[in-house]
Amino acid sequence: MAFKPGMTFINLSVSDLKKSMNFFNEMGFSFNMQFTDENAACMVINDNTFAMLLTEAHFKNFTNKEIANAATHTEVLVSFAVESREQVDAILKKAIESGGSPATDLKDLGFMYQAGFQDLDGHIWEVFYMDMEAQQ
Repeated sequence: MAFKPGMTFINLSVSDLKKSMNFFNEMGFSFNMQFTDENAACMVINDNTFAMLLTEAHFKNFTNKEIANAATHTEVLVSFAVESREQVDAILKKAIESGGSPATDLKDLGFMYQAGFQDLDGHIWEVFYMDMEAQQ
């Protein structure tokens, strides 16, 4: 029997929840307010994928390990696909205009076009367009 998760929650520690929410609002993401309070915000990525932005104090409730400083260490790369190369460029531009910074150089592999940005806490988000016909 294959295992297929119904929903995915990406949990990220943030230093200032309100600033992080504003950043992602400016990027065009929405939040499920039913699961948002002063300690956590549930950012909707799509119908089955969410990013839980957690204050550092609240994040510590879920781990016995030290929390990585995403500004100096990479703890995760969050990647999502979009519908076109133009969307990749537009999202990268919006991230930088909203206070983020580039994380990687733009990569054009022919079948895949990708860019990365860092959010306000240094978490790396990769945006890519994949042309499945060109990949074959």
